[in-house]
Amino acid sequence: MSLDTVLSRISEIRSQIDTLQSGTATAAAATSTSSADSAASSTAFASALADASGTAAPTTAPATSVDAGKGTVATGSGATGDDVVTDAKKYLGVPYVFGGTTTSGMDCSGLVQTVFKDLGVTMPRVVPDQAKMGVAVPSLAQAQPGDLIIPKGEGHVVIYVGDGKVLHAPRPGKDVRIVDNWYKDSDIATIRRIVPSAQDAAATKAASAAGAGSSGTDLQTAALMSLLQSGSAAA
Repeated sequence: MSLDTVLSRISEIRSQIDTLQSGTATAAAATSTSSADSAASSTAFASALADASGTAAPTTAPATSVDAGKGTVATGSGATGDDVVTDAKKYLGVPYVFGGTTTSGMDCSGLVQTVFKDLGVTMPRVVPDQAKMGVAVPSLAQAQPGDLIIPKGEGHVVIYVGDGKVLHAPRPGKDVRIVDNWYKDSDIATIRRIVPSAQDAAATKAASAAGAGSSGTDLQTAALMSLLQSGSAAA
């Protein structure tokens, strides 16, 4: 790529940015050649922007399913831990039925699967598989509403609702209820965060809003410089 070509692309990209920022972009008639050039420039800019920010450009929409997200929280549905608690409370009073997943009756893992399904997040059916989802929370001291607490043996799962309380489907003869958490850290196999806590989601949103004005310009500049450097090297 020659230096003249790079400079020409930079000019085109800057024009596109100015048009988008001013809100005056129009679908003016253009030749197929200019459309192709514009697409190529946009692709080059996106690639350079990804290199400059250190983040690969996304190729697909964020996944809402956690069965493909072991080791990460599921953000695609937009749900937070508070949403998990709110939805789970809809099932208070539902009788325990082994293998159940409906308001006619549900067991502990059926309750968890149903709650996350309501929120657009796909969860496995049984506790040992649910124990592999999301990210691990180090201890009860770091647990947030919506986290799953799974005791050693992985024979049960409860939803932490905050203030030292959990929501669960206990056993035959009982119904879905909120009780004081009786587990100690030494009793627990893992604590899993499936979706972001409300606190983390709010912090991420605030940081994104605060950095939108300056970081976007910095990344654009870095991307343009990356194109210029690659063109100079090829000249």
